Amino acid sequence: MASERVEAFRSLHRRGEPLLLPNPWDVGSARALQALGFRALATTSSGFAATLGRMDGTVTREEAIAHGELVAGACDLPVSADLENGFAHEPAAVADTVTAAIDAGLAGCSIEDFSGDDATPIYDRTLAAERIAAAAQAAHGAIVLTARAENYLHGRADLADTIARLQSFQEAGADVLYAPGITDADDIRTLVTSVDRPVNVLALPTAPNVGELASLGVARISVGGAFAFAAFGALVEAARELLEQGTYGFWRSAAAGRDLAGQAFTQ
Repeated sequence: MASERVEAFRSLHRRGEPLLLPNPWDVGSARALQALGFRALATTSSGFAATLGRMDGTVTREEAIAHGELVAGACDLPVSADLENGFAHEPAAVADTVTAAIDAGLAGCSIEDFSGDDATPIYDRTLAAERIAAAAQAAHGAIVLTARAENYLHGRADLADTIARLQSFQEAGADVLYAPGITDADDIRTLVTSVDRPVNVLALPTAPNVGELASLGVARISVGGAFAFAAFGALVEAARELLEQGTYGFWRSAAAGRDLAGQAFTQ
């Protein structure tokens, strides 16, 4: 079953026919997204952390793997896990994280080059490539490995360096490449044509729409923590309505959610 999901997930990555990959934050949202018709899912580190009342970057490897395994076991779709920087600096320890993801039955996982150090937030390019090489060796075809270049999320809007990093990750054995934060269409086109692996784009407010990203050759589009925080946003609006207005208009959207739950959830 796990190998079938891995191959199904791999086959969904086609340049110019982007896989819409939403990011559930718990079992309920995973089952709801499956019922809505999505073909694969990916966990979100920030969305999952929010369910624990924490900020992004505070989840442990054990918690992230257990969460991924829980989500994967709760639905019939391939599930990829956001494994941040592999929860380790050294390449061998990153490989251990990927092995744990395989053992958990996940179809994919992502490893980023964000170090977690505010002073030096992005790993040296050579070390970053070594980390992906170790992850790819551990993956050995048993999981779809996404390598992430995090420059644009940490104040380093350097397209040339980002592309060079993704090219080194490709050479190191990554299956999918991802540089979250790039939203300019020309930059995305340049990136896509500079590599030979499927490219994922993060759906940000200023990013091209799905049709435009397809025309640029993008193979996958994910939302990160946006769906989780959209749900929090709905909670804010409903709570403020009750507290400040004393009315119950929130039942309009709550009814749609209740209907979806009835469709998606099992007893």
